[in-house]
Amino acid sequence: MNQKARMLAGKLYVAQGPELKADCHRSRRLTRLFNATTEEQQEERLALLKELFAATGERLYIEPPFRCDYGGNIQVGEGFYANFDCIILDVCRVSIGERVLFGPRVCVYTASHPIDAGVRAELELGRPVTIGDDVWVGGNTVINPGVRIGNRVVIGAGSVVTKDIPDDVVAAGNPCRIIRSITEEDRQYWQQLREEYRAETEEA
Repeated sequence: MNQKARMLAGKLYVAQGPELKADCHRSRRLTRLFNATTEEQQEERLALLKELFAATGERLYIEPPFRCDYGGNIQVGEGFYANFDCIILDVCRVSIGERVLFGPRVCVYTASHPIDAGVRAELELGRPVTIGDDVWVGGNTVINPGVRIGNRVVIGAGSVVTKDIPDDVVAAGNPCRIIRSITEEDRQYWQQLREEYRAETEEA
């Protein structure tokens, strides 16, 4: 098992070797090109992201600047959006579902390190992160290694997510905790506001 295979398996590994260096060089080149684009170059941006990531939907939008370790360990679903200054450290798999929204400065970390200082000086490791469909992550949130976030979740701004979050909840804080469930009343309230919006804009 080479160092890249060990890294992706969540085992202790050394972040060296020709394959990892080549992957790192590739990500630095593609993110540099992406971050240097202008607002008139939307097609170029999309093409670079599709080359960078392991898998994407047809529609995705990331506001530059964006940073990642490798890019090839990230997959995002249809309609993914990330605001400014997103960082994804993808030494393990990062799987993001459909219609997921990131506020500014959201960070997703799969990279971790041993607690023991002597081992930490030699080796590192990672744990995968999974985010479900229809998730909204507020700005300045940190999602830590090994976390799984369910579907239709809202994460409040400034949260530090250290443990799994189940479906259909609002969660926030440091460490991030469940605040309440998302209810049928929530759905009805927001759908009513949407209907009012549609009626008002049609009249205009």
